[in-house]
Amino acid sequence: MASIRKLEKHQARTAYLFITPTILLFTVFTVIPVVMALYLSFTNYDVLSRNDWIGFDNYRRLIEDSLLWKTFRNVFFYSIIFVPLNILISLLLAILLSRSWRGVKLFRTLNYLPTLTSAVAAATVWIWLLHPEFGLVNGLLSYVGITGPAWLSETRTAMLSIIMLTLWQSVGSNMIIYLAGLQGVPDYLYESARLDGANKLDCFRYITWPQLRPTTFLVSTMAIIGALQLFDQAFVLTQGGPANMTKTPVYLIYQQGFNQLQMGYASAQAFVLAVAILIFSLINMRITKAEESIV
Repeated sequence: MASIRKLEKHQARTAYLFITPTILLFTVFTVIPVVMALYLSFTNYDVLSRNDWIGFDNYRRLIEDSLLWKTFRNVFFYSIIFVPLNILISLLLAILLSRSWRGVKLFRTLNYLPTLTSAVAAATVWIWLLHPEFGLVNGLLSYVGITGPAWLSETRTAMLSIIMLTLWQSVGSNMIIYLAGLQGVPDYLYESARLDGANKLDCFRYITWPQLRPTTFLVSTMAIIGALQLFDQAFVLTQGGPANMTKTPVYLIYQQGFNQLQMGYASAQAFVLAVAILIFSLINMRITKAEESIV
């Protein structure tokens, strides 16, 4: 018994030894910055001189900040288009590429490659693709008699351009997640359904989709969080324009903190954004649980 206890203590000390570096890094680069940002959100810190405690003034200012709420409307519009399309395209690609046919691994790789591309590098390439005069997209449209718009300079197409880019970059990784989910669906469920006369649509509706609900919850939650944290594409493609139609909360925080040196106000905006991410994630979780209970 004593030797067992000694072994358990040795294992516990070894475990603590291995996790200590991770905990230290997490504390230094996550916990401490979050605590400091929370403190700064109650100050008028401007990086250069002032650091006075002003209480809830920054948060009261947020309520009257029309530009901040416009950025949330922008990402809401982005989300209602991006999230469903992301789920639909990723799922269709996963179903198509889950079959064992020649060259399927090559097509999986090709669809995943955009995920490995830097967001800034991809956005730079898409600036040329979407150029109103010399871009490939408008060039292809001209072959069928369509005059393409100035994608990044018009209010009606600027956000759609960002959606196209982010879809191109994100469906590959979500396709891999759905492929893993499809491989976890037991084959005997499909065999039983076929014996009962179910067709492919019935199998998808009553077996595949219900089995993929946890996977869809993961994909949709990540897509919503990514939408609320959208920055790189808007920064490189449109700089928040035209007329602030593509300005996002993270972009606004960046401008307030690093361009206007209003770090205290930017910290308050960051915490509002964090609360928004938490709320939307909880709503998505409740919706998913409600659907599972219905099934």
